[in-house]
Amino acid sequence: MDTLHAQHFSFNIPDTVKNVSLPTTYGRCRIPCRHLPSFSLSSSPLRSSRLCRSLSGESAAIPATDQPASTSIQSDESSEKSRIVDESVAVLKRAAKTRKVPGGEVIKALLALEKAKLDPSSFFATIGGGPESPGPRTWMLIFTANSGQISETQKGGSGKGTYFPITAVQKFDATAMTIENGVYLGPLGCLTFSGRLNWNKRILTFVFDTLNLKIGSLGPFKFNVSKEEEKNRAPSSNKDPFFVWHYADEEIIAARGRGGGLAFWCRCKRVPT
Repeated sequence: MDTLHAQHFSFNIPDTVKNVSLPTTYGRCRIPCRHLPSFSLSSSPLRSSRLCRSLSGESAAIPATDQPASTSIQSDESSEKSRIVDESVAVLKRAAKTRKVPGGEVIKALLALEKAKLDPSSFFATIGGGPESPGPRTWMLIFTANSGQISETQKGGSGKGTYFPITAVQKFDATAMTIENGVYLGPLGCLTFSGRLNWNKRILTFVFDTLNLKIGSLGPFKFNVSKEEEKNRAPSSNKDPFFVWHYADEEIIAARGRGGGLAFWCRCKRVPT
């Protein structure tokens, strides 16, 4: 199923999003949908302050503007990068709540986060859970843009991307090193793929082993989709689909797929059925 490969994910939240709800299997999106709160990246390593030096004796204190030019430039660049990241994240969170942000703006925000090259050391625990908050963690894919739409935006065009109308989610478990991808159609049933994942720096590679199909009250029916000899190998970026992650917090995550597409997800909470 091509739409389950990294480059083709194109899922979305439903049209009515005062409170984003998932059908049957999944609970509400973790981002409140009535008002846009203030999001802060104050804990980001990109935050920096100016350095001030002072001299004792006859000399007066040297103001911050007199510090070495290279230090001042680095501080200004860091501050500008942090501002761009904050603004881009706010755009994505607004898009997750309203689905009214133009696709071109969403693509620009995703490209800005990719260009920022943020430290990925905390990404995997955020995406799939860590020691303090074990996984699995479940995410609804909100928006995708293919390589053509991205190129059009970069050239100044109005690349649109896609807000997909069907509820589709992914579940990552950083402890068990597993992944599940599913499309949910409420009482009509659902289709899920499950398999293994591997993490290297900011690259999450995965391979699916099992397909589960539920039709109405029938099932789920389970089918193997990988060869027996393939089940013991670790996923590899040389032959398997992957995501290169550029941003992750407790509400949204963003990545580029192997085929060159960009996407972002909204955190969801799984509930008993």
